[in-house]
Amino acid sequence: MKKRLALLAMVAALAVSAVACGKTEEKPKDGDKKTESTTENKDKPLVWFNRQPSNSSTGDLDMAALSFNDDTYYVGFDANQGAELQGQMVKEYIEANIDKIDRNGDGVIGYVLAIGDIGHNDSIARTRGVRKALGTAVEKDGAIVSDPVGTNGDGSATVVKDGQVGSLKVRELASQEMKNSAGATWDAATAGNAIGAWASSFGDEIDIVISNNDGMGMSMFNAWSSDKKVPTFGYDANSDAVAAIADGYGGTISQHADVQAYLTLRVLRNALDGVDVDTGIGTADEAGNVLSEDVYVYKADERSYYALNVAVTAENYKDFTDSTVVWKPVSNQLSEETSPTKKVWLNIYNASDNFLSSTYQPLLQNYDDLMNLDVEYIGGDGQTESNITNRLGNPNEYDAYAINMVKTDNAASYTALLQ
Repeated sequence: MKKRLALLAMVAALAVSAVACGKTEEKPKDGDKKTESTTENKDKPLVWFNRQPSNSSTGDLDMAALSFNDDTYYVGFDANQGAELQGQMVKEYIEANIDKIDRNGDGVIGYVLAIGDIGHNDSIARTRGVRKALGTAVEKDGAIVSDPVGTNGDGSATVVKDGQVGSLKVRELASQEMKNSAGATWDAATAGNAIGAWASSFGDEIDIVISNNDGMGMSMFNAWSSDKKVPTFGYDANSDAVAAIADGYGGTISQHADVQAYLTLRVLRNALDGVDVDTGIGTADEAGNVLSEDVYVYKADERSYYALNVAVTAENYKDFTDSTVVWKPVSNQLSEETSPTKKVWLNIYNASDNFLSSTYQPLLQNYDDLMNLDVEYIGGDGQTESNITNRLGNPNEYDAYAINMVKTDNAASYTALLQ
């Protein structure tokens, strides 16, 4: 009896030691003996997505977070290429409608701009892209200023200047960060309220409404610009925004969410399988999945995959009506033998964000079965990292992690849990 008790005590001690070291137990296949993984949490595959670890003030990448371990990457989209594309889309719309777009005939094309998050690289890029294309950009220290203008009815603001498209002057009448009282940014309700205030101030001086994303854009469109027949431009190609193009929504940008969602899970799958990270991406896998060079780029020095963007306008919007359809070239099922089921912890920074909840997560859920990944989806409140990190109570349960931060500066809030 004493020998048996001693043996049980030793087994219990070993089990506690394994958990303390951050190890996970692999589920045995039928007929196999139970085996224990030697992978510690700090060495498990990690992908940052949608919010790139970076300094919100300078935009400098957080390479410590991007290089957390050998299997850490970022997945997003080419923010600068997409931002320039959005600005060009608006400019081309003005040029094509130059004889009728000036609603009050004052010779000035007035636009208002909904800014998502003044500290977010994507938001900064989109604000800069619009201002550059419309000639309203002001440079400081070699970069276009992306600060909100507040109101600028008389054109005297210092963060922007009056631009020119064809024979018409272009002026940014107003812009602000859409941040609610609880601290959530990219807030659609705030944008809906803002357009009401701007309309009261400027009335028919507003000729165009521009937004850093479709969530805010559609809120302004539904609240005011649809009724006033004022073209509204967003970003993300959400299904409701694409459908609204038929009713006067000016256009949006597809950031190839189908490709992004695939890459988010694919880099984890490759690391879990111990194959080259390019498998099923630039190099076809055994199932025939492969991406062409015109839909993504990889920047090795940034350890980042970027999907490329496409303008969605009245000419092509019918091709983008369902934003949750997987990208056909990478829609083939992986084999359970070579890619056995693994468990992934994945969070969405804001469960109320239209793009992430209505487009990105459904795409992830369509891909996770194809890749034999058992993904636990966590929805945050869009305000605090702790609302998310508190629900990663036992990282040992998971084989890999996919993280969408509230703020780009806060990567350490997550990596500290995996040390």
